Amino acid sequence: MSQSFDDISAQLKRRHRQSTHLKWVSMGALGLAGLFLVLFFADMLVKGLPAFQQAQIQVQVDYSEQARQLPLAALNEEVRPLVSRGYLRLIPRRIQENPQLLGTTRMEWVLADSQVDQYLKGHHSKLKPGEQSVVERLQAQGRAELKFNTTFFTNGDSKMPELAGIASAAMGTLLTLVVTLAIAFPIGVMTAVYLEEFAADNRLTQAIEININNLAAIPSILFGLLGLAIFINFFGVPRSSPLVGGLTLALMTLPVIIIATRTALRSVPESIRHAAFGVGCSRWQVVRDHVLPLALPGIMTGSIIGMAQAMGETAPLIIVGMVAFIPDVTNSFTEAATVLPAQIFTWAGEPDRAFVEKTSGGILVLLAVLITLNATAVVLRKKFERRW
Repeated sequence: MSQSFDDISAQLKRRHRQSTHLKWVSMGALGLAGLFLVLFFADMLVKGLPAFQQAQIQVQVDYSEQARQLPLAALNEEVRPLVSRGYLRLIPRRIQENPQLLGTTRMEWVLADSQVDQYLKGHHSKLKPGEQSVVERLQAQGRAELKFNTTFFTNGDSKMPELAGIASAAMGTLLTLVVTLAIAFPIGVMTAVYLEEFAADNRLTQAIEININNLAAIPSILFGLLGLAIFINFFGVPRSSPLVGGLTLALMTLPVIIIATRTALRSVPESIRHAAFGVGCSRWQVVRDHVLPLALPGIMTGSIIGMAQAMGETAPLIIVGMVAFIPDVTNSFTEAATVLPAQIFTWAGEPDRAFVEKTSGGILVLLAVLITLNATAVVLRKKFERRW
């Protein structure tokens, strides 16, 4: 009897040791995942935060008649290589828009070249020794500073890093998501309501359910190929437009919204339906007035998460051509546009060192939007759960 008791005690101790080991291994895995996440965010912050600052220098600008014909004549030779070429191109336009500037000389803060920006940030630059001494002298005089980079949020893409921004990509993303939401949300919710509340359980509905689950798991690039074949080649939707991008992402988001909506509908207690039927409500009245309001938090959460997933997709949009060089902000659903993930992808392939921080800055903006969308989903869910 004592031997049997000793065996049981040994088994229990062994199980406790195994449980303890599993606990520590799980905690170690969680800690390692957290460490990788912290390192990822730290790397993005170190590389991306400098993108929100841009070098500017204070120079004397001569708005002469010669400068209107030759913008380089507006600056002296010493500071001319330090000023952004994009600013120089704007001098004739500024004189044309403000004729009173003609014949005047002003001290102005102007956008510096990307190499000056990299030098002031302590990075490797291609400035010559003489140009570096000029920058250091201007910095000592308080005429060369790093200021908040408004152009990053107001400009579109540019081949000059100091002028490159995310405005066109942000607008393209917004228009694309509007099309995606307008198509995927109503179709997805109505499909889920029909399958869950009205459709009979037969082979047809079972086949539809299987295909919906399969569509939610296939690679997103296949939806891009589908969008290319159907919307562009067959229906003739303009390539690279928010319309074709939204239609393609709607195909990808539909299974996610359908599955999330069906889960939310199933979470509504059957007693709610039975009580509504008991007072003489029709099936549509039960769904409209009782089931859908209670399932709304889950539906909205799933839809917002699906939209956030669509916002971060790059592969299907590359297939339909939304990686075009877009310097101007588009306001049309049928004009060529790009999106934030595709813009980041484009910048990541640029050889100029200044585009590295642009890439990381774009990633920070995209992460901030995605985190905001997910937080909004949680807040709305909690709000509607308290309400109902």
